Amino acid sequence: MELLDGFQAALSPENLLYAVIGAILGTLIGVLPGIGPTAGIAVLIPLTTVVPPAGAIIMMAAIYYGAMYGGSTTAIVANIPGEATSVITALDGYELAKKGRAGPALAVAAISSFVAGSISLVGLSVFAPALARWALEFGPPEYFALLMVAFSLVITLSGRTLLKGVASAALGMLVALIGVDAYSGGTRLTFGIDAVSAGLNYVAIIIGLFAVGEVLFNVEKDVKRIYEMAVTRWLPTRHDLKESAAPALRSSVTGFFLGLLPGCTPVVSTMIAYDVERRVSKRGKNFGKGEIAGVAAAEGANNAAVSGGFVPLFALGIPSGATMAVLLGAFMIYGIQPGPRMFTEHPDILWALIASMYIGNVVLLILNLPLVGIWARLAKIPFPALAGLIVVFSIIGAYSVRNSMFDVWVMLIFGVVGYLMRKLEIPLAPLVLAAVLAQLVESSLRQSLATSHGAYTIFFTRPISAVLMIAAIVLIVRGVWVYVRNPERKSAVLEDVD
Repeated sequence: MELLDGFQAALSPENLLYAVIGAILGTLIGVLPGIGPTAGIAVLIPLTTVVPPAGAIIMMAAIYYGAMYGGSTTAIVANIPGEATSVITALDGYELAKKGRAGPALAVAAISSFVAGSISLVGLSVFAPALARWALEFGPPEYFALLMVAFSLVITLSGRTLLKGVASAALGMLVALIGVDAYSGGTRLTFGIDAVSAGLNYVAIIIGLFAVGEVLFNVEKDVKRIYEMAVTRWLPTRHDLKESAAPALRSSVTGFFLGLLPGCTPVVSTMIAYDVERRVSKRGKNFGKGEIAGVAAAEGANNAAVSGGFVPLFALGIPSGATMAVLLGAFMIYGIQPGPRMFTEHPDILWALIASMYIGNVVLLILNLPLVGIWARLAKIPFPALAGLIVVFSIIGAYSVRNSMFDVWVMLIFGVVGYLMRKLEIPLAPLVLAAVLAQLVESSLRQSLATSHGAYTIFFTRPISAVLMIAAIVLIVRGVWVYVRNPERKSAVLEDVD
């Protein structure tokens, strides 16, 4: 009954307009490298003070899940992830684009996103209270163990480039340590430079590695690139849809349940769901080489994780990541405190928001699917022209995160790093994933050890964390064993991001 009332409110001309505006803005934010939903929502918060609470929150939520849709576009067409979760989409999407199949890849990404959004929204509206109670079982030890599983996947996915993959991840962890220690207040690896004390923004790192690095790498290549290849088809074939259906469904479920866990970001959810799908799929060995099912799995997982992340926000008042934290601030600006009481004190706004997400999901499919041909045509733009645009948008994206020229320099430096890593055939994704997750690992580890008075046994005495730690150890041992037994085994899906 509450959901029906929510639909009635969400379908009002005013709120419907806010949902459409948010979906369009979110798609554009996702397409532009580096801006991301967090920065987009943060910038718009002051502008929404003249908008009614329900309309403002509906628009900001639409920006979030709209960015998940849009982030796949440049990741597929030009190997430039619009935001962090699109790194996984780029693995197969860009390979498909190089084969002239950018259109089908974009279409499958949109369809998988729609399927994932629909499934996860049903879970959000029907099972939220029970699932939120289960999420309460996760404390720092469980989060640390879960993140260890994510890090172990870097090893297993590196395949025959295991040593390079581990080195890449180690560099990412080192980068994440730069700045002020949140616990002691001391600085680490800053070399006395004040600007470095705030740390290196991982968005600037991602833009540099993928956007600037891609431009530098392609400038010197006198070969036929994606931009000179014919796009043979705009829409997916029946075979493409058949191959993508099961992965989209499975990854949607996996992404949603992982998204329920406070602190489990869409990056973690997408990576784990992608690896699960790679293992269960009959064509898993082709993931990372241009497999349409890989695109469906990545996009399904990241969109489902977004809806899952609303559960702890609504039911517990706990944000699952930076974007949810910004949304939490937006709620509080309007005097709304997310948590158990929200269902009784502000049911009108809560259910209107949930209903608007159903509507926004349909709006995004309508906006994205007919435009597949237009997005795919980006692949036909001559590289010299596109390279200039990429650099300009990259500079804008890196600067806009913290309005800092320092982030622009970080982007340019990591552009050179990305170029050199491509030349040396070192995988980029482990570096990015480690840089994003390392601070969460450190925080969870320190909190766990503070609770146990320094006893590492806490990770094996709690049932959930023990299961996850054992799973991480098994994955690490298996990855090393596969590498030792057959170094040339081509099971890697992260070894070639370029």
